[in-house]
Amino acid sequence: MTANTDNPPKRGAPADELARRLRGPLARLRQRTGASLAFAGRVLPGDAPRIELFSFDGDVRGPLRGANLNPGHGLGGRVVGRARPEAIGDYVSSPLITHTYDEIIRAESLRAIVAAPIIVGRKQIGVLYAARRTAQGQLDASLDAVVDEARSVEQQLAVADVLTTLRTDDEERDLAAWRTRVADSYTQLRALADSVDDVSVRARMLEIAADLAVEAPDDDLSVMLTAREQDVLGLLGAGMTNRAIAESLGIGLYTVKDHVKSLLTKLDATSRFEAVVNARRVRLIP
Repeated sequence: MTANTDNPPKRGAPADELARRLRGPLARLRQRTGASLAFAGRVLPGDAPRIELFSFDGDVRGPLRGANLNPGHGLGGRVVGRARPEAIGDYVSSPLITHTYDEIIRAESLRAIVAAPIIVGRKQIGVLYAARRTAQGQLDASLDAVVDEARSVEQQLAVADVLTTLRTDDEERDLAAWRTRVADSYTQLRALADSVDDVSVRARMLEIAADLAVEAPDDDLSVMLTAREQDVLGLLGAGMTNRAIAESLGIGLYTVKDHVKSLLTKLDATSRFEAVVNARRVRLIP
């Protein structure tokens, strides 16, 4: 394994865009799985694409940061080679992978690891990981979580790609950075308001959150949402899956599905992706 940062990816999402989109999913992944470390690698261009590990949430003890994984080697190489999620209960003793990187994994004291590919436009642009420092036999829930968060990143990048086609490169870079900050603040503020008992403080927090979305411009699409639908829509805009939304809001999965169905109808959309695009067009979410 080598550490080489001279070759940023030239396909799929730009490196800085991917890094921005990973912050929330990595933090949520640790919370959802109890992982010691959540991290991501970006797929570098080439006939035999390598994976550079570059984004982390949690304590990195050894040389994992900046490491490059060769195709077909280790868990990441296996995930990219097969284009599917994988789980290993005890990395250093697993017969499923090559053990090219055991030294680095041991330096981090990592044992159980799950990983899923990030795919945009049919191209693998990255790999998302969650790792524990203890061996673990049952990894289904962790694997579901890493797949959910990978899909979250994919959706955010897909929406960003649509918006990119409508603007110049410079405008899009500036707007993407601003939109990410505002959307994160909006989602966090609404979630925080739900935990506040003081009615007046809570109402004011919701007013501030609404201000972040700004007044909708004239448009053919006029939408009235309930408070809970607004919460769900904000989390959809952050790229979260139904399961992750249910966990975040403390409601049932089927309740979330009902809200999403209602949002699709109100936003004249046939998919979650289209609903988010339409909602942003009329400034219902940042």
